[in-house]
Amino acid sequence: MNPRWLFIFLLFVAALSVCGALLSGSSPLSAGEVWLGLLGRGEAAQIVQELRLPRVLAAFACGGLLSLAGVLLQALLRNPLADPYILGVSGGAAVGALAAMLLGAGLLAEQGASLAGALLAIVVVFGLGFRHGERNLYRLLLTGVVLSAGCGALVSLLLTLAQAEQVKGMLFWLMGDLSQPQGLEPAWLVLLVVSVVATLAAGGLDVLAGGRDKAAALGLAVTRWQAALYFAAALLTVAALQLGGSIGFVGLLVPHAIRLLGVSAHRWLIPCAVLLGGSFLVLADTLARSLWSPLQLPVGIFSALLGVPVLLWLLGRRA
Repeated sequence: MNPRWLFIFLLFVAALSVCGALLSGSSPLSAGEVWLGLLGRGEAAQIVQELRLPRVLAAFACGGLLSLAGVLLQALLRNPLADPYILGVSGGAAVGALAAMLLGAGLLAEQGASLAGALLAIVVVFGLGFRHGERNLYRLLLTGVVLSAGCGALVSLLLTLAQAEQVKGMLFWLMGDLSQPQGLEPAWLVLLVVSVVATLAAGGLDVLAGGRDKAAALGLAVTRWQAALYFAAALLTVAALQLGGSIGFVGLLVPHAIRLLGVSAHRWLIPCAVLLGGSFLVLADTLARSLWSPLQLPVGIFSALLGVPVLLWLLGRRA
């Protein structure tokens, strides 16, 4: 597929998903009511501006962050099935956040503990994966997988030790919760800055994705690029975790789907992945808060339920 036309199509899909999400909910609104609400007028102004718009913006930002992190990790590991959570960042953040919840800490403390856990995971994985200046991506990947398994065991331990009234909140965070988005502005800032920088560096990403030896022969500072990609992907993942909790599958599905549609050059892959990832998670979150209204389900459930059949269909189509 022509990447330019795909980008235009995804722009249309993004606008359609945002409009549909603003119209949908426990109290369906007409297009006129939503428009007046966005302008701060009418009876629906509070619903639109304080409830739906922040949640839609949070879902789009979270999906874009995870998708972009997936693109960068797939370029780093040269594996189209790499996932932002594969390097243990999500596991470390989950342990930190759940430990704060178990101790009865406030929201700010939970976010701080989540960030601290993610940063600790980054230090451990990066320190072991690039020890003594060695460029060993296999060690990096293996360290991340081992750390994720260990964090999973700690998460199970924390859930076992938690009081019954705490378990529900912990499980919602683990499965993705956009009902009370915090840190929306920093998340959008991270998404925009990293997207622009990565798009400007798309040529280097294309070279690096072709292999380390080829990149070094063409004069690319491979170790510096690998370190920059890892920390950028970790920053994107942490920003998404702070915003919406632990939401899986988006970073795996979206970049792979774009590639299966015939777009592999990073100058088109990056913006297309951000648009598709944002639209995908907006759709998943709209279903999560609308299908069993007024009951709201974790968005991570729907991201997996929507993503699995789509990825299987794309793989079958490619075959």
